[in-house]
Amino acid sequence: MHHSRVNHVSSSSDRLPSKGRTGAAHGKVSPAITILGIESSCDETAAAIMTDGILRSHAIATQTIHAQYAGVVPELAARAHEQMIVSIVARALQQANIQLKELDAIAVTQGPGLLGGLLVGIAYANGLGMACELPVLGIHHTRAHLLANFIEKPHPTFPFLGLIVSGGHTQLVLCRSPYEMTLLGSTLDDAVGEAFDKIARMMGIKAYPGGIYVDRYAAGGDPRRFSFPSTKVGGYDFSFSGIKTAFLYFLAKAEQQDPNFAAKHRADLCASIQWALVDMLVTKVTFAMEKTGLNQLVLGGGVANNSLLRERLSALAAARGWHFFVPDKPFCTDNAAMIAMAGHYLFSQKNYKPPINIIPLPRMAL
Repeated sequence: MHHSRVNHVSSSSDRLPSKGRTGAAHGKVSPAITILGIESSCDETAAAIMTDGILRSHAIATQTIHAQYAGVVPELAARAHEQMIVSIVARALQQANIQLKELDAIAVTQGPGLLGGLLVGIAYANGLGMACELPVLGIHHTRAHLLANFIEKPHPTFPFLGLIVSGGHTQLVLCRSPYEMTLLGSTLDDAVGEAFDKIARMMGIKAYPGGIYVDRYAAGGDPRRFSFPSTKVGGYDFSFSGIKTAFLYFLAKAEQQDPNFAAKHRADLCASIQWALVDMLVTKVTFAMEKTGLNQLVLGGGVANNSLLRERLSALAAARGWHFFVPDKPFCTDNAAMIAMAGHYLFSQKNYKPPINIIPLPRMAL
């Protein structure tokens, strides 16, 4: 039997009154909305408490066992979620100084994601909802990545263009409200995060996720040292399989002459391929912003932590007069705070009645 080793990282909590807020118009006290958010779609088990859109606590367990396999193993991920979810939720409640009876709803990732992980989170949320007579709200994971920009201020206003970049998704989204999001374009093959990770493995970078290390090595390299062809597809869509294949052939040819080529030129290789991948994203974002006429650009997903992508989009926005938003780094990767935020908006919009049984949707459409 395999056992998962788990690292814990928890944010500090903001102490707020657990119930009641003063209405601006009449000075009356109206009930506060307190949401428990649960995230278990991949290799992070996380829980968060949010009251009226203000984050009160966030607890997360990161699975480290997958590093030895250079990728997430779904079975091991599901087992780790099962081991950790009870303690992670308990920690989030304790940090926020909240009891279960003070919750108004439970928001849980419904999809997309790995089936086993989704099942663990949803089964726990459904059981807790039934026991406490609380509504259970199914949350779309990638929508929540964009709503992570509302956790802290300043935050965007609707409408805006969203770019979701992660290991599983590369999408351009027209966001009219927290509930109205239209997919404009997505990758036709690999996600950009997957391309980063696979290219890292080609270079012999065994750490996982490899994209983080490509970014780190690139800091000491020359992005003009090597040139790689970008894939051009029509409309709002992306394609990253071609550049990945081009890099593979380039490296194979170079290593025929020098077997240590990748190790000797690692920084320049990382800087060059990172520039090419980010340039493809920036080019498509520029096109989408011009076509839609929007002036707010919002970034979300794990690859939003890439330093070059942040730098180039920030510079582009400044040059074009756009407003650019990206979450703080802990809220770019998978987290429960973004699930709680999405749940806050969903609960505020509709009158849910318990119980609602959520089913996992691994390929949940935007």
